[in-house]
Amino acid sequence: MDVLSSLDPLSITIGIGIGAILSILLAGGKGSGQINLSIMKSEPKVATMCPIKDIEDAVSKSDKGVVAYCRCWRSKTFPYCDGSHVKHNKSTGDNTGPLVIKA
Repeated sequence: MDVLSSLDPLSITIGIGIGAILSILLAGGKGSGQINLSIMKSEPKVATMCPIKDIEDAVSKSDKGVVAYCRCWRSKTFPYCDGSHVKHNKSTGDNTGPLVIKA
C-alpha cells in the first residue's frame, strides 16, 4: 500500500487549507493582481492625457528642472509622484519608481 492511499481525505483537505492560509499570510497580500487601489475607480479605464506643453511648463516651473510622474498608483498627488512608491515597494517587494522628466 502506498503512502497516499493511506491518508485520510479530511487530513489532506486540512493540510491544503493550512498551506493556503500560510502562503497568503506569508505573502503579506502580495500578488493580489490589482495595481490601482483608489484613483478614479468609477471609470472603466484610467488614461492620463498630458499635453507636451503642460509637461514643459511643469518642468520649467520646477526648482530642480525635473518633474516626476507616478507609476505605482499610490500617489495622493496623482498623476505626479509624491514618493508613495517607497512604502509600496517595502510592503510588496516591488521596485517601481516614477517616470522622471528632465529639462
